[in-house]
Amino acid sequence: MKENLAAVARKVVSPSLRHDIRTVSSKLREALARTCFWRWEVSRFKLQQASAYEILYIGRKQQREMAKLLIGGKGQQPVADAGDQAQSPAARHVVVVSEMPTSGSLTVPHYLSAVVPLGRPLDEITARYDSELRRSIRKHRPLYQMRQTLSDDEIAMADRHLLRPYATARQGIHAAQFPTDEVFRLAKGVGRLDLITCGDEVIGCHLGCEITRDGKRYWSTLRFGYCEAVFSDPKRLREVNSITTFMALEWALANGYDYYDIGLCLARPDDGLLKWKRRRGGDIDELGNHAYMFVRLPRTGTAQFLWNTPLFAIEGNKLTLHLGLPDGPSDEEVARRYHEMVFGGLHKIYVYGSADTGASFIDNLRSRYANLQSPPAMERIVSS
Repeated sequence: MKENLAAVARKVVSPSLRHDIRTVSSKLREALARTCFWRWEVSRFKLQQASAYEILYIGRKQQREMAKLLIGGKGQQPVADAGDQAQSPAARHVVVVSEMPTSGSLTVPHYLSAVVPLGRPLDEITARYDSELRRSIRKHRPLYQMRQTLSDDEIAMADRHLLRPYATARQGIHAAQFPTDEVFRLAKGVGRLDLITCGDEVIGCHLGCEITRDGKRYWSTLRFGYCEAVFSDPKRLREVNSITTFMALEWALANGYDYYDIGLCLARPDDGLLKWKRRRGGDIDELGNHAYMFVRLPRTGTAQFLWNTPLFAIEGNKLTLHLGLPDGPSDEEVARRYHEMVFGGLHKIYVYGSADTGASFIDNLRSRYANLQSPPAMERIVSS
């Protein structure tokens, strides 16, 4: 009886509404989890020993690593952790990162998706690629094929030898592995598992599913998986990863989807994976993110902090980008620093700096965004 009711509910409730219900449910669960104040801690750390900025973290202990990732990025080794230098007299500026909003804080998402608008010819989509990437795809695309599998043996092989080892190789102990039963559920029902072959050899896989939001259909990459021979060779991994992404894009376009979602990545403008997806035509989108940190910028030294650590933030349901322009760097240094800070999908860009800086930079930034269908607004904020 319950199964029959569930089947009726699936038919009555539209895919868009189901997506909205899941999103609201996930955000509510996250909000409730944040209210478990007995699991909170107050800790201080600096991202570098010589840094003038001290991070004051207030929130659940298990989320402290996410705060470090959002502020410092991958590969940072914070010092003065968990109160070892609670007073930190050498740190002149304090940045408050909390799991609860405070007055004036930025709402910083944990993750963002990179979404490619479809509904246009493939050549038009790849026109945004740089010339080297286009040449690489033309050269290597004929060598690879993608085929769906429903075989239990092949699904188990992909989970054991492709998805899990690749995630571990990329993220180490922080890898978020899909449960095996979830991989089977996606491959056999609500999603699709494709094996990537080069000749007769299976060298990777793509796990994806359909999402419907606001009446639009998204083909969403959930995971890539590769064999060790691929992910242990950086040059070959770049080649195969590009081709796998391109084949998933081709499939989404051929099957009438409105968007191709390349998948989630850390919501940092400096994140290498996000830049990689941007170069493949992905516009940033909050699709799939349900959690936030709240960052209160330092009272002084704001421009320098945001120069070191640009931040995405949410205003309402719109994405913004916060950049710093401190006194000191030359025009050439500024151009190099923000060369890849051009993202489709932004509502607004804030540039923090002194009253004497920023005008020419904003003009240059406007020109770089001018070719987008909906360029972001720009605003200068005078700060020290």
